[in-house]
Amino acid sequence: MKNPQNTHTHLLGEIKKYVAATGLTKAVLGVSGGIDSALVLKLLADAIGPKNVTALLMPENGVTRDENTSHSKQLCKFMGITYHTIPINKYLLDLLHLPWQPSRLAQMNTKARARSIILYNFANSENALVVGTSNKSELRIGYGTKFGDLACDFMPIGDLYKTEVTELSEYLSLPDEIIQKAPSAELYRGQTDEDELGLTYKEIDKILKTLETEGTPEKTLETLKAKNPNLQEVRVLDILDRIKKNEHKSKTPYIIPA
Repeated sequence: MKNPQNTHTHLLGEIKKYVAATGLTKAVLGVSGGIDSALVLKLLADAIGPKNVTALLMPENGVTRDENTSHSKQLCKFMGITYHTIPINKYLLDLLHLPWQPSRLAQMNTKARARSIILYNFANSENALVVGTSNKSELRIGYGTKFGDLACDFMPIGDLYKTEVTELSEYLSLPDEIIQKAPSAELYRGQTDEDELGLTYKEIDKILKTLETEGTPEKTLETLKAKNPNLQEVRVLDILDRIKKNEHKSKTPYIIPA
């Protein structure tokens, strides 16, 4: 990111423009205690005012760390934003008793989808926009749940790589304990994004930016190997494969032509 101040100003202008065009004035988002939702919360407060923003804290008791809920509450209080805490455990129970055995993946995705149902319930009830908190790195590799955390009306940081999210958060003086926290969707106990992906976001962003410049996976791998002889080729290939396999997450469902 060349200039965080310019980026901040630009994003605020775009948020104001989009919200105004919808004819609505309120926004709601899920706040997890992580850097992405913290930054989006700050941008919304700056753009449309804290009184027009509502945060929903949706922990899963027994999985979500207490510090994440605590950090979310402190952040909302500091910014003067109304928040509601809604544990999702009871909404998941019936979905464990189906005619089939839900797989581990199905159970994890159900958690993200339960949260999106709650967000849209609020949005429909209060005439608010649901705001997404995904960043560009997550969107490019498809690291998100379709109709879950990817379900929203607009994404303020969807064109910022994860490393740029960190830069802008530091510029805006968000709390260090949130900025330095290991990113995690907390869909199971002890989960972290980077352990699951096998690379740090700094490494992932380097791959994504190279792909953006080179245009093809083949040239991307060739360029990265030339610059880094010790490159873990299998990790790079995994990220490039994720991009291809998860393209459907960023597209509208295919319509069969009549």
